[in-house]
Amino acid sequence: MKIYSSAASPNCWKIFSVAHELSLAIETIPIDLFNGEAKSAAFLAKNPNGRVPVLEDDGFFLWESNAILGYLASKQSSPPLLPATPRERAEVDRWLYWESCSLSPAVWKVEFEKIIKPLLKRTPDPVAIANGTAEFAAAAQVLDEVLGGKDYVAGKLSIADFAIEPFINLAARDCALDITPYRNLCAWNDRMNARESVKRTVASAQAAMRALGDSG
Repeated sequence: MKIYSSAASPNCWKIFSVAHELSLAIETIPIDLFNGEAKSAAFLAKNPNGRVPVLEDDGFFLWESNAILGYLASKQSSPPLLPATPRERAEVDRWLYWESCSLSPAVWKVEFEKIIKPLLKRTPDPVAIANGTAEFAAAAQVLDEVLGGKDYVAGKLSIADFAIEPFINLAARDCALDITPYRNLCAWNDRMNARESVKRTVASAQAAMRALGDSG
């Protein structure tokens, strides 16, 4: 299997963490987003949306990061990251949709202003930062309440945790969004960051972010 990715993308980080967790060998094909490589004809043939990540598996191309997580978990059932029963699976799906619709858009707003714009020599918009910060706080509150009395968002460790984790790390570490008021969320974040699969991904992501900053 191959993954077309950008080392600076949290949607790619989640793929790497799950691949590490499942001990899956995946060849990484880097895509330079800042030079427009994702909009090239060759890449658009793999994903007409012009975004990473894209998984290639024996001629099968799959885009949308959370769909890729489900595919990987289906390919390798041990350790089990994808429940089999309808209600347990629906609970995981619920949090996958929540991440893509509520959490990541909020974090992305702040990331774009605080991290991406400076790399592009553009001035951050304080109003956009304030809006994204407020949206993140609302999402963090939801997550914190749900994690009360639970180790993981769907009860057992699943791909939903790995989908959410990169955006919490990005928010707290790189976007300077405060998660300390959310005790359950902080405990969950510590739990996830203690996993070797996540440690490996975070180390690579931090190195990539430093490289981007140095190149700018």
